[in-house]
This record gives sequence, C-alpha cells and structure tokens, in this order.
Amino acid sequence: MLHFVLLTLLLSFLQSLAASHHSSSSASSIYEILKSHGLPMGLLPKGVTDFRIDADGQFEVYLDRACNAKFESELHYDRNVSGTLSYGQIGALSGISAQELFLWFPVKGIRVDIPSSGLIYFDVGVVFKQFSLSLFETPPDCTAVRAEEMGGFHDGKLIAEALSKSQSGKLRYRLDQGHFAREVL
Repeated sequence: MLHFVLLTLLLSFLQSLAASHHSSSSASSIYEILKSHGLPMGLLPKGVTDFRIDADGQFEVYLDRACNAKFESELHYDRNVSGTLSYGQIGALSGISAQELFLWFPVKGIRVDIPSSGLIYFDVGVVFKQFSLSLFETPPDCTAVRAEEMGGFHDGKLIAEALSKSQSGKLRYRLDQGHFAREVL
C-alpha cells in the first residue's frame, strides 16, 4: 500500500512538472507568440530549439547555436536570447547585437509604434535603428559563428562594453606615446 501511495505521488509530481514545462511554451511556437503580440515572426532566426515565457511576458529563447543573420545590416544572436514581451515591443532584451559599420551594439529593445507605418525600431543604446517591417516577415536563415569569427565578442559580451572609460583613456594614451616614440627615433 505504501508503495502504491509513493508511486502515485511520484507520478503526479512528474505530471505536474511536465505540465508546467508545456504551459510555458504550450502548443504554439515562439514565432506565433511574436505575431500575437504585434511583432513580426522574423525577429528570431530559424534554429529555435526551445523557449519559455511566463505570464508577465518574460521569455527565454534557446537557439541551437550562436549565429548571424543578414538584413539591411547584420544581426548577431547568442545561443540564449531573453527579454520582456508586451504588445508591439520587447524590452530588457539581451542576446541580440546589431552591426553598424565595423562595430557591434547590443540591442536593448525592439518596438513597432504603428503597424501601418511599416517600420520597426531597434534600441541600440545611443540611437534607435529604423528598419522596414517587411524585412522581418519570416524567420531568417542564420549562419553559425565560429569562435575565431566572433571578432568583437568575448563570452557573449561586446568587447567595447568590457572596457571602462578610464581603460580606454589609458589605451589611447599608450597608443599616443607609442606613436610619439616612433617619431622621435
């Protein structure tokens, strides 16, 4: 009898655990969830292996690999992307970076103001980059990024973010001193 009770408790625990996992991602895909929140499905690339979203809109998306996708400019996706989803926007975003010229900037948020405008805005900290919504209609193919190709990235963070202002000042001073020494010799 005790074994039966323990087995029943174990089975009910496993069933509730499985139900909580499935309720976070239910039967719909992350692409359908984006669409139902007034966002284009192509904000995330192909290759999503799993995702979780809670009642407050906080989500985590897991990709099979870090990768880059090409739009008007290039976007980098870490293996894990997270943020807070609300209608027409994603806030507190991490795991996506946008390239401008030769620099990578973390995308901190994404918003669609007026869907009929056909525009979407990416908050990259210093400015909002504006793109056509039509670029993000379908999930893009995403090219795997090898460690040696990651250039400005270090453990998923931008190297530019890792340097403090004082360190960059010291670096500039040392470069100027090295240049001066070459001119004197």
